[in-house]
Amino acid sequence: MAGPADQQCLLVKNVQIFDGLRDRVHPGHVLVRGPTIEAVETSPISETGVDVVIDGAGRVLMPGMTDAHVHLVGMANSLTDLMTATQTQIAASTLARARDTLLRGFTCVRDMAGDTVGIRNVVDGDPALGPRIYSSQAGISQTSGHGDFGPVFERPTALGGAESRAETIGFLRVADGVDRVLAAVREQLKRGATQIKMMVGGGAASPYDPLSTVQFTPSELRAAVDAAADYGTYVAAHVYTVPGIHRAVDAGVASIEHGHLADEATIAMLAEREVWLSTQPFAEDDHGFLAPESAAKNREICGGTDRVYRWARKHGVNVGWGTDLLFEPDRADRQSEMVTRLGRYFTTVEALKIVTSGNAALCRLAGERDPYRAARFGEITAGAWADFLLVDGDPTVDLQVLGDPAATLALIVKDGVVVKNALS
Repeated sequence: MAGPADQQCLLVKNVQIFDGLRDRVHPGHVLVRGPTIEAVETSPISETGVDVVIDGAGRVLMPGMTDAHVHLVGMANSLTDLMTATQTQIAASTLARARDTLLRGFTCVRDMAGDTVGIRNVVDGDPALGPRIYSSQAGISQTSGHGDFGPVFERPTALGGAESRAETIGFLRVADGVDRVLAAVREQLKRGATQIKMMVGGGAASPYDPLSTVQFTPSELRAAVDAAADYGTYVAAHVYTVPGIHRAVDAGVASIEHGHLADEATIAMLAEREVWLSTQPFAEDDHGFLAPESAAKNREICGGTDRVYRWARKHGVNVGWGTDLLFEPDRADRQSEMVTRLGRYFTTVEALKIVTSGNAALCRLAGERDPYRAARFGEITAGAWADFLLVDGDPTVDLQVLGDPAATLALIVKDGVVVKNALS
């Protein structure tokens, strides 16, 4: 995973450690060798044989954060870009913006639609270029579903029509019927997907599907779940509504992406059945939808944000946090501010655990398809990947310090490589 600095030894001393697991910080020192943490000690660590020593001077050292619902391609490119740019241009802008994500303190992302395995391969060769990437590859949609962006009067691919642009660039795949769903899932796995994204209900950005629609039949969804399980991984379902959530859970999906229009009984059911709720603290102006229909759907979705988070905490649901920022590169830096919104629903430490060790646990559902399974992340423990941040201010007391990463992240380390050092 790491580049030329594989065996470099790095010591970060005199820090207050939030390890992603416990409820409070503790004083200590962290020794890194190569891409992993070798030791976490309360007593001073010898500097003999250490290549780089950084004095944290009492700052808080915490795990790098994970955004569990991104679209790296969509964050970096506008709709116009995706429609008109070459795939080389799209990939180049995606890679450039991936580094911006890393500099905001996100050392890992779970990409929930987009052709990003190639980006992952490049980043894994040079850790400073961007975060770790768990890629779904193309999100899979039925005809007239959340991922169908083909012109309305053109023949759909299921009836012999041509692929839409979204399919051509690997952002989405339209499939109808069990056989085509199986082929679509296996196509993404063949291309290196770590998990599978299925569109099980309507969405704000898509033109043909009201939010109330339930997408894919039970047999189609079960086929997707079975195909993913055969490869040692799982299915995540884009869905907002009660009927869609129940259909997805009954089919065996492991995570619900969004869920903003659920009722309390459905949220409680997720806890009972140990299904993850990977949701986002949406505000209406996070997305500038121009079409009145999309703006109205977005307004309805955002109206559910507060209650779903409160119900999830009340019932002890496994909550993943993400941003789902799309098609507006100038809004990508909202990623940091959206971390701070978790403070409306959780204690600061609960929120920090969600964006560190919690989201890491969600990513690990990828099982045999997990490209980073050789070690853990999202925690400051011996043997874990050396992905961590040194923060000016104490995020266990005030989440707002994470809202301005350019000013407050004094040190960013990923895979044992120093990505940013404002202390030198």
